[in-house]
Amino acid sequence: MGIYLNPSKTAFQISVNSEIFVDKSEMLTHLNSVVNTQQRFVSVSRPRRFGKTMAADMVCAYYGREANSRDLFESCKLSSVATYTEGKRELAWDAYLGQFDVLRLVMTEFIEDAKNVSDFLVNLTEETVSELTAAYPDIPYGKTNKLRYVMNKVYAHTQRQFVVVIDEWDALFRVWKDDKEGQEKYLEFLRDLLKDKSYIALAYMTGILPIKKYGQHSALNMFTEYSMTFPRQLAPYTGFTEEEVAHLCRAYGRDFHAIKDWYDGYEVSDIIPPDPDHKEQKATGKPLTAKRYALYSPLSVVEAMTTGKIQDYWNKSETYEALAEYIRKDYDGLKDAVALLMDGGRLKIDTSTYQNDMTTFHGRDDVLSLLIHLGYLGYDDDSGEVFIPNKEILDEFKTSTQGNEWSDIFRTYEMSEQLLRATWNADASRVAELVEQAHHRAGNKTYHDEAALSYSIQLAYYAAHKYYTDIQELDTGKGYADIVYIPGPRYADKPVLLIELKYNQDASTAIDQIRRQKYPERLKHYQGNILLIGINYDRDVPSTDASFKHHTCVIERA
Repeated sequence: MGIYLNPSKTAFQISVNSEIFVDKSEMLTHLNSVVNTQQRFVSVSRPRRFGKTMAADMVCAYYGREANSRDLFESCKLSSVATYTEGKRELAWDAYLGQFDVLRLVMTEFIEDAKNVSDFLVNLTEETVSELTAAYPDIPYGKTNKLRYVMNKVYAHTQRQFVVVIDEWDALFRVWKDDKEGQEKYLEFLRDLLKDKSYIALAYMTGILPIKKYGQHSALNMFTEYSMTFPRQLAPYTGFTEEEVAHLCRAYGRDFHAIKDWYDGYEVSDIIPPDPDHKEQKATGKPLTAKRYALYSPLSVVEAMTTGKIQDYWNKSETYEALAEYIRKDYDGLKDAVALLMDGGRLKIDTSTYQNDMTTFHGRDDVLSLLIHLGYLGYDDDSGEVFIPNKEILDEFKTSTQGNEWSDIFRTYEMSEQLLRATWNADASRVAELVEQAHHRAGNKTYHDEAALSYSIQLAYYAAHKYYTDIQELDTGKGYADIVYIPGPRYADKPVLLIELKYNQDASTAIDQIRRQKYPERLKHYQGNILLIGINYDRDVPSTDASFKHHTCVIERA
């Protein structure tokens, strides 16, 4: 046994021996199913303290030929799975137990004494090659000292494949954030080490971040990503499931509902299961769907169980400065989005442009995508929405938004909430007053024409995103309604807001247009629960007028 080559089972044994051990060994059934297939490259990204290292320890203990772990796994859930079918193969639980040379690489260990990426790669290569050549001294290696050549030589002479386990694979991207050339060199090293190599039976890689992309592509495109946005078959092994937490609460006499209130909130889905004969779909008339899991942060649950105190444990693993650093980047109204999320709202985002690092941000959604992977936001893959998952994380946001720079953001958001409530109450004069205030805060430069007015009204109604999906220029068949807010499924009792805007005309004219063009007919499903809102901006109204006000509003029900 060595440090890197065939490490012992001790690390996983320590976890099994611990006071709280939540058995995730059934995860190995999926890994076994991809051994020696095109899907044998597995990249698992999780936030800190979500059990990544323990899972890596388990993988090493299971596959390592020198680990002698049968007795250890016979006591785990995995051994209760007699046989299982994955794809074309029927496998026993111990099909690959102790069958491979394991190479375990914890990337932070090679970074410690490195000044740059080149030093890091030299350290990694020297240490691992040294162990391999010492373990197999009779193999003629030649003059090369490249890791991939040495591994290939070992395989050629022993016909024994490797399981490569890489922990903290993305540490380099956190330490040398701005060294783009070094990052690419590192990715090329991993690609050359792993891709299309017959000596690889399985590559299992963990980190906080998904694999780095350049543009829309990844240098390690042979990997299947199991991330916080799409954990696939590893969904129930992402954190503690609700069933596992309920079991711990019973064992420790803790209040499950209080634990749930503080630490629940992460939502993930596995894959939609195949149904070749469509039996279930034919029987129910409904297509198969992915199973969804409510997940908890393992660190927080373990601390709450052992101490009996429900409080914020997250900052023990991630300081609030990390969160504060990212949410103060005011891309595309990011701070407004944070205010909405802190109020319990959800926000639809596009995660596809995020480049999977901690420095490349092209807009608000890229920052929010990073916060998903750091564990600060939950992600609903059905709706594409982000949200603050629980009270513990909300506390982190509250701590991170205490500075003066946030005061105006929260005042503006509160004004938007007041505007929404006044609209629900059909208080037209109050709506006009609040829109007027929003105009003054935004400045006259935002009002040049009806299009600019529309943009400003959308900003004023920002808080509506908590309850609604907004549609601009909704096609009604006989024209286009300027802005329509459709209530989300969780807020079906809220009225539809159908807003028509006029510029230098009259608010009543806006209502007349809505009725004349029969805009509500496009929303028949909501008939009886629609508010028709006409807003006019009069640019030229004189300030000497006794009732001076740029904005007027009329609200009617339909």
